[in-house]
Parts: sequence; structure tokens; C-alpha cells
Amino acid sequence: MLRPSTLAMILAGSRVDELNVLTYYRPKSAVPFGGVGRVIDFSLSNLVNSGIEQVALLSQYHSYSLINHIGTGSAWDMIGRFRHVSILPPFLGSEATDWYRGPADAIYKNLEFVKYHCPEEVLILSGDHIYKMDYQDLIDYHTAKDADLTVAFTRVRKDEANRFGIARLDNEDDTRGGRVVQYWEKPAEPESDWASMTVLCFKPEVLYSALEKNQESDSYHFGKDIIPTLLEQNRKVYGYKFCGYWGYTRTIDEYWQSNMDLLGDKPLIDLEKWEFRTNLEHRHIRDNEPALLGEKAIVHNSMVYNGCKIDGTVINSILFPGVHVKKGAVVENSVIFFSNVINDNARLNKVVADVNSNFGRNVIVGPDACVAGTPVTMIGWNNKIPDHTVIGEGATVYPRIPSTNWPVSLKPGEVLR
Repeated sequence: MLRPSTLAMILAGSRVDELNVLTYYRPKSAVPFGGVGRVIDFSLSNLVNSGIEQVALLSQYHSYSLINHIGTGSAWDMIGRFRHVSILPPFLGSEATDWYRGPADAIYKNLEFVKYHCPEEVLILSGDHIYKMDYQDLIDYHTAKDADLTVAFTRVRKDEANRFGIARLDNEDDTRGGRVVQYWEKPAEPESDWASMTVLCFKPEVLYSALEKNQESDSYHFGKDIIPTLLEQNRKVYGYKFCGYWGYTRTIDEYWQSNMDLLGDKPLIDLEKWEFRTNLEHRHIRDNEPALLGEKAIVHNSMVYNGCKIDGTVINSILFPGVHVKKGAVVENSVIFFSNVINDNARLNKVVADVNSNFGRNVIVGPDACVAGTPVTMIGWNNKIPDHTVIGEGATVYPRIPSTNWPVSLKPGEVLR
């Protein structure tokens, strides 16, 4: 068996403030997604489906949930002589004595690990995006161009381009890609619409040199620091064009919409066709009984997973294992995480509810009707919402609110801590 030539490093340890209570106790990469998996599963599934099985995850913020989910890596067949998933948290030692100060610093602090594997190319990925990509196509393009660095780009709306790293490529007519001639990190007035996906393929020696030089600065980011420096050095930086679905999911609205993109007659995300894998041992998913639907249950255009019990109505929603929707309860346009209970005659509309919460009888959460632009209502984990409570659209409830702190109602957009 030949030793693999590619080493993948997944940046998986950050918290995203815009996702609010969903990342209160976990990194974004470990946020549940799609009724059964986690956001990190898309990067891991892409890797195994691309034949890349030497993988390291760099994790820092509240790592337990992520570590527990990854387990041994067996869910992605990453166990074997040359197949593995290594988790690399910050460490104290003679040469590294601090938290990761940014993505580039995280890789730099683990260069000993990278060099040990003697890779022919180092693939650096963000672990918090929703997409399907064959990384071998990108690597083949990188090799054909003899590039020092190849970055995956996808087109975004021009009015949103200021949120991303943006590149101008020298050959807009080439469907595979082109050389990066200019690059701007989150420009105020974007001059292009090709956005970085934070998928970067490096020649190892170029990566090592760039990271060493980057240690002289006070900023440690690939988009803000490394890519501009390589362009200044006239290095061969190429852009690989990706034209498939890409869920950025940095905001709660984007996260909610990406989940909704799983639904409908022609879903934009098809987990089966995408060969999506997840760890069914985590939270004992595989041990749940089949979903049970009562005599008067109504389920329409929804994903309802094993362990769910439905005696009410579920419309345009995604229910993770263990959710119980009781008689007369209605769940619409919502994403309900593991083991939530929606009691008799409660109504939830455009809600994202974290794990282990109990919605009392006649509770109302969210708007009467969901229209474009209606904000998502967020419920943090381990809450017990009292009977008859009304929570307005776009409100946010933090985890574990004491029973004595619950008001009769929350106004639209109000925050309960």
C-alpha cells in the first residue's frame, strides 16, 4: 500500500458569534445539521469521498462536543495503516505556549506534525461550510499548474461579496480556474464576485516559509495575511472555480436556510447523493427506535428521524432524533435538535431549538406566519419553557434559563439571558 501524498488540515475550532446560542457550548463545526449530522461532516465526507484519509482537526473552543462526535474516525473509514483522524488542540511546551492566535498560527504550531507526514501537498479546509466537492479535482488542477497555492473560489452575489475574501482571476473564460492576479479580504467595495471557500492547497515548502514569515506579524490569517504576501512575492497562486452549492452558514438566517434547502421536491442538498457520512454512535443515534406517527399526526415536506414521536403536525421542518411533538402541537419551518419535547397545543414557527428543551402546553414561539425576511427565533439548550409562554419572532433565549426567570412573554427580537 502506497503512503498517501495529501495531508488535510481542518480548521474546526472556532466559535461564530452570529450563530449565538448554537455556539455557546460548542464550535461551529460541531453544530448539528440536517436532522442527523454535524456541520463538520461535510468536510469529512468530502475527504473520504475524495480518497484523502490522512486528516487532522485543529480544535480550540469547547472541543468536547467535536471530539466526542469524531470518535475514532471509523464513521468515515479513517482507521488503518495510513488512514486516521488526529485532533490537535493547543498545547503547552518548549516551543508553543499559547492558544492558537488565528488559523495560520494554528497550522504553524503544528508544523512538526505536518512535516512528520512528508506530504506532497497540504490541503487546509474550513470545517464549517456546507458543500460537496471532489478535492482530487482541485489537487489535479493545482498539480497541472505547478501552483504554489491553489484556492477554491465560488461566485457570490456582488452585494454580499464584502463578507468574503475576493479574488480577480486572469482567465474568466476558463471553467476550471485561473491565476489570481488580485485579492482583497472583505473589501468595502468588491471589484469581483469570486469568493474564497477557505479551501487551500499548498506546496509544503511554500506553506512552511509563509507561516514562518507570518510569525513576524501580529495577525495570523490566510486570507488577510498569507495570500496577499504570496502575491507580493510573485508566487504562483491559482484559483479553482467551484460552481456547486455552498452553504456559508455564518449567520443564523443562513444556517436556517441551508437546513431548509434539504426540503422540497428538488432539494439543493441531497445527503444521499452527496454520500454524506456521520457518526451514528454519537448521542446513540443508531439505538433509537423507528419514528412513530400517531393516528392524527400530519407530516408534510419534513425530515423526521428515528426516535421521534409525532402526534401533532410537522410542516416544512427538520426534527432530529428523540423529538416528541404531542397532540395539537404544530411545528412549522423549524429545525428542532435532539430530544426536544413540544407539548400539547404548543406552536413553533421558524424556530431553531437546541437540544433537550421542553416547550410547555400552549406555548407560542415565532410569528403567526412565516414570510420572506421573518427573523429566526433561537432557543438555547436545556430550557423548560413554562405553559402559555409567548416568545416573539427573532427573540433569543440563552441556555438553561432558571424557572424563576421566565417572563410571561418575550417581545420580538428580545433576548433572555
